[in-house]
Amino acid sequence: MKAQGTVHKYGSNVDTDVIIPARYLNTAVHSELAAHCMEDIDADFIKKVKDGDIMVADKNFGCGSSREHAPIAIKASGISCVIAASFARIFYRNAINIGLPILECEEAASDIKNGDELSVDFDSGLITNITTGKSYQAEPFPPFIQNIIAKGGLLNSLKDRM
Repeated sequence: MKAQGTVHKYGSNVDTDVIIPARYLNTAVHSELAAHCMEDIDADFIKKVKDGDIMVADKNFGCGSSREHAPIAIKASGISCVIAASFARIFYRNAINIGLPILECEEAASDIKNGDELSVDFDSGLITNITTGKSYQAEPFPPFIQNIIAKGGLLNSLKDRM
């Protein structure tokens, strides 16, 4: 699996209340969640994001409450992958559960700039900054997690087993 897109870059400690503000948690409709993704930190995000784009952040991305709405809003907005120096544990697991690819790579998170064009190979963990020509190595997911992501989430991968 691969992804390629433009970077939307954020800093450290981006919490779930910023990813999807609590005032919008009265819906489970993915497109409605996406319409408000990142609006408190980047009001123009939803106007700028295109299918396949990539979100990059520094440390502790997805901290805060354990709401599954946060990775759902990101994925539904069109983001194909999130790269960060580190993720909050519950966000990390929720992202995998809903089939949102995420990669931890401190060097990439530090070097990559907003607006850069990236290519990501999920099988190998190779992140290539097409804009600068620099490559970074993240730890790829083991095959069982790659399968969960490829199937679009944990529930879909379990359905396929039955």
